[in-house]
Amino acid sequence: MFSKSKINEPASDAPETAKPAAPATPAAPTPAETKASTAPKPKPPASVLSSDLHITGNLKTTGDIQVEGTVEGDIRAHLLTIGETATIKGEVTADDVVINGRIVGRVRGLKVRLTSSARVEGDIIHKTIAIESGAHFEGSVQRQDDPLNPGRSGKSGANPAAEVKQ
Repeated sequence: MFSKSKINEPASDAPETAKPAAPATPAAPTPAETKASTAPKPKPPASVLSSDLHITGNLKTTGDIQVEGTVEGDIRAHLLTIGETATIKGEVTADDVVINGRIVGRVRGLKVRLTSSARVEGDIIHKTIAIESGAHFEGSVQRQDDPLNPGRSGKSGANPAAEVKQ
């Protein structure tokens, strides 16, 4: 049987059974702790580049960007929203692209949407596209299954350079 005096005494002289009642292994996390540690982090809000901001250089993120100012360079993001006051001079690549402003350069996206205030001068490579009435677009449109990877053709996997001659 345990006694209070044996628990408080140093462990060097005490037998194995007289150690304090602390578990030998760390306690297993409670279900609430497990959910908190494995649950995905909440998605951060979009980074906003205000209308008085002028950036020269490339932007790259796995998150969302909302541009209201001017960017001279390429942009890569998950969701890219080009505001009505924005001007982009460079290539734009994103899973979702919503264009309300002006882009001079190529647009690559799984979903591309040109609103009625959009002004695009350049090619659009997309998986799905929507162009609202009133949008201004000058360039070519090409559908690809994987528009985010420029090296791959989206036309049913055929490679015209790899034709078999008989």
